[in-house]
Amino acid sequence: MLFAENVTKTFGAVDILSGLTFIVGDGEHVGLVGPNGGGKSTILRLLAGDHKPDEGACGFRNGAIGYLRQEAGLNEDNTLLEELWLAFPEARAIELELEEVSSKIERGEGDLDELIHEQARLFDSFEDHDGYRIESRIGRVLDGLGFSPDDAKKLCGAFSGGWQMRIALAKVLVRRPENVLLDEPTNHLDTKTRAWLAEELGEWDCALLIVTHDGAFLDKVATRILDLRNKKVESYAGNYTKYQQQKADRLHAQDQAAARQEREFVKQERFIERFGAKATKAKAVQSREKALAKIERIDRTQKEPEVHFQLNATGRTERDVLMLKKVSHAFGDHVILVDVDMHVERGHKVALIGPNGSGKSTLLRICAGLMPPTDGVVEWAERARPGYYDQHQDEAMEAERTVLEEVRSVAGGATDVKIRTVLGQFLFRGDDVFKPIKVLSGGERSRVALAKFLIQPTNVLLLDEPTNHLDKTTRRKLIEALSGYEGTIICASHDPGIVEGVATHVYEVKDLSVRELISRRRELVEVE
Repeated sequence: MLFAENVTKTFGAVDILSGLTFIVGDGEHVGLVGPNGGGKSTILRLLAGDHKPDEGACGFRNGAIGYLRQEAGLNEDNTLLEELWLAFPEARAIELELEEVSSKIERGEGDLDELIHEQARLFDSFEDHDGYRIESRIGRVLDGLGFSPDDAKKLCGAFSGGWQMRIALAKVLVRRPENVLLDEPTNHLDTKTRAWLAEELGEWDCALLIVTHDGAFLDKVATRILDLRNKKVESYAGNYTKYQQQKADRLHAQDQAAARQEREFVKQERFIERFGAKATKAKAVQSREKALAKIERIDRTQKEPEVHFQLNATGRTERDVLMLKKVSHAFGDHVILVDVDMHVERGHKVALIGPNGSGKSTLLRICAGLMPPTDGVVEWAERARPGYYDQHQDEAMEAERTVLEEVRSVAGGATDVKIRTVLGQFLFRGDDVFKPIKVLSGGERSRVALAKFLIQPTNVLLLDEPTNHLDKTTRRKLIEALSGYEGTIICASHDPGIVEGVATHVYEVKDLSVRELISRRRELVEVE
């Protein structure tokens, strides 16, 4: 069971949560939704024990907890299999003891009878911890998440960021704890893997709380929705689609009630104004004044604040913006790209698609000059001014900087007034600009990254999965801005809004190579 009882949480002078109360019962699957920066990730951290509430109590009962954070947090020197065994510390400790006892028996060290007795005890203990089935459980989960059998021996550091997040998810799934917290679990998953995960969670008898903007996924998994607004949650029965309808009906009823109340107030105030000076009506006027004072006002619903921005290109590049000639790259013995040729012209909007780990992020980082290719040449136009958006915001930003300091770091000579104006367009207003990067949600970090784009002069955008972590409104606004951008775009994304609605050219990164595709009746086929 997951629970929060009158929880209040403050960061600096900013109240994040106030009087928060809810329960997720044993076996219940609940989605947690709300605007970016509203405190959803903070709630998960509080439940997991990463943070302590300023007031109230929260946490979990009846078993262990599994928590998928927005950062993978892996030991990059472990193999994939070694990393997943970390999800079973008790069984792993017993296995190591067994190896030590077996080694002593082979070497003839110590009392043989005692060693054999200890070995038998450890075998029983390993069985009690389900140790003999752990490898098969790991194999089943890895297969469901799209890993190949050969991946088990690869170092975690050799996987791309998206695959590292799959490893972190696998560590939660293989353990199957009684309480589970998932923060944006579908961000790095393709359609097939999302379907597998939904089925896996559906069969799992656990107290589950999921934070995601993926409404279709919540429709398959959630039986209740908690809507976080104004530092508290409102509970809605059913899946995400039912929640949307119930909320729309509730807001409509609230507006109607507010309108009726406003009409009644106007009626009573007119009576008071008309007869207030008449002695014969004094008692009636006073009675109505007292009645009005006791009525609790019904507020009209307010539209959620939205980001408002445009992406403007600074300066015009030459016609040939970027040339890749025989570009190859490898991490040690792990080859990613071989002899990649690509020609991007001014005004092209290029979408890079392909499986996770195929090399899309690596290709973008090479183009951005953040890593040199193992072989080949990258040639930029002289007047090109590229800006780079990293999907892994924790790696791309300084955790101790404030929001204002982070944007200022790329703002050139822009004044703080200009910077704060831009941040206001991304809903960072007042003291919000002094929040440290380390306390921001994934969605807020994405908005900071977008603000950095807006304020620095660019005419080429290099974007790595820019719609990850964004709520639906901000995603829509970004796609609109990309569509209207007059410069050049190279974007790694599977988002249909970008691939179908923004891209003028689509390249598939797969099997160490890059090939251009064309759209034919909504199907992408290779350019001949």
